Amino acid sequence: MENRVREFREGAGWSQGELARRLGVSRQTINAVETDKYDPSLPLALRMAGLFGLEVRELFIDHWVAET
Repeated sequence: MENRVREFREGAGWSQGELARRLGVSRQTINAVETDKYDPSLPLALRMAGLFGLEVRELFIDHWVAET
C-alpha cells in the first residue's frame, strides 16, 4: 500500500514529531508509516486522513485490484 503521509505532513509544515503529537502516537510510528514499514490501524488511518481533511483513500492508495 502506498501512502502520501509525508507529502501532506510536509505540506502542513509539520515535523514527524508534531504529527505524532497531534495523533497521539510516537514519532517512530509516523516514520514507520511514511517508510512503508507499518500499515496503520483503521482508526489511526481515519484520524490521519481527518487531520489533513482527506478521505482515507486519498492518503492511502491500494494498488490491488480484485479480479472479477
